[in-house]
Amino acid sequence: MNFTTFNPLVMKHVPSENNSDNVTSNASYSNTTTLVCNTIIIPHELFLTVGLLSLLENILVVLAIIKNRNLHSPMYYFICCLAVSDMLVSVSNVVETMFMLLIDQGVLVVTFNIIRNMDNIIDMMICSSVVSSLSFLGAITADRYITIFYALRYHSIMTTQRAVAIIIAIWVASTISSTLFITYYKNNAVIICLITFFLFMLILMAAMYLHMFTLAHLHAKRITAFYKNRRQNQATSMKGAVTLLILLGVFLICWGPFFLHLTLIVTCPKNPHCLCFFNHFNLFLILIICNSFIDPIIYAFRSQELRKTLKELLLCSW
Repeated sequence: MNFTTFNPLVMKHVPSENNSDNVTSNASYSNTTTLVCNTIIIPHELFLTVGLLSLLENILVVLAIIKNRNLHSPMYYFICCLAVSDMLVSVSNVVETMFMLLIDQGVLVVTFNIIRNMDNIIDMMICSSVVSSLSFLGAITADRYITIFYALRYHSIMTTQRAVAIIIAIWVASTISSTLFITYYKNNAVIICLITFFLFMLILMAAMYLHMFTLAHLHAKRITAFYKNRRQNQATSMKGAVTLLILLGVFLICWGPFFLHLTLIVTCPKNPHCLCFFNHFNLFLILIICNSFIDPIIYAFRSQELRKTLKELLLCSW
């Protein structure tokens, strides 16, 4: 069955015989311009495997943070929510891939309207995931920033109540924005808003990191001069900042091609070279899913406490 792309924000990864013909015809939209594009076909089984593994990993991260009281702090609350955001991508991928496999095998027969409604729901989940992921990365960056530069007032500034309020606000904003994105997906202004938000958050976090890493050493010396026991706390704060920097770098690598895809949709939707780039969307989608798979590994590698709790959970499960 040939799936149609209803939404320019999220395209389906179902290869079809007509798909390559459409790309070829679009690429040769001009009588004087012809460009041959190669389609990257990624097996359904790979999508399903990576999606299931990332879903399992992120569930373990959430359970570990809930189980270990030492991880009950604003930063880990935000990391927990970031894991939930990754789970949205994993769940949407697993559900969509299973539907496609069942339909391809003739086990499941659905109408066009059902496919369209399912497509919209999955697109909303992915849009909500990218908005919430960026927002929680920003929240963790702000938390580390406060820890480093306002260490003596951190617990009065970043209280549990404020962290919960931030989490609720992010989820509400993500849900509303993803609904609007899907409802008005035909308007380029929607895509521009999403790209602008992506660039704004990257610039904001980059500025905060630049400030953190250029002044943290001097700030640590000042604190150590008055409070000797603050040295370990400062080192821990910087370790958290480095962890987040790694997370941000992985996010940029995995989601960057997707946002470049959106940018080209707005700037050159009919250019043959852009059309060839669109034809590689399967690769962009598997990168997004890989981001959900890699993040929990980074959490476990960088946090000894979280790694210890994850081991306990795995041993208990056996």
